[in-house]
Amino acid sequence: MAIGFRVVSVIAILSSFFLLASCQTCSNYTFSNNKVFNSCSDLPYLDAHIHWNYNSLTRRVEMAYRATQEPTGWIAWGINPSETGMPGSQVLVAFLHTNGNLIAYPTALTSYDPTMEPSSLSFGVSNISAEYANNEMIIFAVVGPLGNSSTVNQIWQTGTSVLNDIPQMHELSGPHLESLGTLDFLSG
Repeated sequence: MAIGFRVVSVIAILSSFFLLASCQTCSNYTFSNNKVFNSCSDLPYLDAHIHWNYNSLTRRVEMAYRATQEPTGWIAWGINPSETGMPGSQVLVAFLHTNGNLIAYPTALTSYDPTMEPSSLSFGVSNISAEYANNEMIIFAVVGPLGNSSTVNQIWQTGTSVLNDIPQMHELSGPHLESLGTLDFLSG
């Protein structure tokens, strides 16, 4: 009986180690390109995470947004400079282009039915790129300078389809409608 209990205990311990190792939160995530971010947050919806380095002197943010996604879908993360919610947000979007490359670009969301085509933002965006690894899409960029506050209204999203290289509407229920909040780049 004692041997059976030990075997079950060992299996339970090994299983918990496996589950912990497979659980990638923002704090234990290692990027394939060896980028390192000083701060991160596990976002509460859509199995998404935001990582960043904030420079308070330049008000620029080196960031990575990652979310679980199929290769045929899309992801987006953005800032709404004046309100909460989607309309008025300025986002970075990524998806697999029909040419076979994963692409990322900025776009402004002016309505609840945006075009999702590339456009200029009210703040700078540089070094934008994307990658697909471990069933996640990741957007890398440097954004800013941002306004005088380190706190922003953020939104994030995932969608399941891209048609003619344009991300299509995301689901309109549950976590897809709750994927917004504030983020303070200084305090997290």
